[in-house]
Amino acid sequence: MAGALVFLSGCDNDDPEPENVPEVVTKVILSFTPTGSTTAITVTANDPDGEGPQSYVFSGPAALARNTAYNLSISLLNELADPMDEEYNIGLEVKEEADEHLFFFGWTGPLFSNPAGNGNIDNRADAVNYTDTDSKGLPLGLTTSWTTANASATGTLRIILKHQPDIKTSTSTATDGVSDLDVTFNVTVN
Repeated sequence: MAGALVFLSGCDNDDPEPENVPEVVTKVILSFTPTGSTTAITVTANDPDGEGPQSYVFSGPAALARNTAYNLSISLLNELADPMDEEYNIGLEVKEEADEHLFFFGWTGPLFSNPAGNGNIDNRADAVNYTDTDSKGLPLGLTTSWTTANASATGTLRIILKHQPDIKTSTSTATDGVSDLDVTFNVTVN
C-alpha cells in the first residue's frame, strides 16, 4: 500500500513545461521607409508550406537609395492559419511576447554606414539600431533604423528571430533558444 501512495504522489506533477514552440512564419514582409516619408520599399519572402520542403520565394531585392536613413519594420504572417485566428499575425504574437523574442541581423557587403560592421549574428555586441524594446528594456527588433552607404553596393541582409523564453538577456546570442525565423534577403544600394 505504501508503494501505491509513493507512485500516486510521484505522478502528481502539475508544474507546466516551459513552452518553447517555434512560431510558424509563412510570410515575411520588410518595409524600409525613408525618414520623413510614408512611401515604403517593401520586399517579401513567402514560404507557402510553412515547415514543409518548399523554400522561401522572394519578391526581389530590397532596392535602397544611397546615403538614406530608413526605418525598417518587419511583419510576420502564418498564412496557413485563418486570417481571423490569432495564429495568423505572428508579428503581433512576437510583440506580445517580446520578453521571449529577439531579432538578430547580419549583412554582407558595404550596405550600411549606420550601423557599421556586419551585424550581431556573429557577435551580439556588434551594433544594430533597435527602436523597440521588451518590458525589461532589452531590444526586440520588429522595428530598427538603418542608413545606407554613400556608394553603390550589393549584399544580403540575414534576419534571425530567436525564441528565448527565460533565457533572453543583454548578452544572449543568436545561438541561444530556438529559431522561429532565419531568412536572407538580397539588398542593393544605388
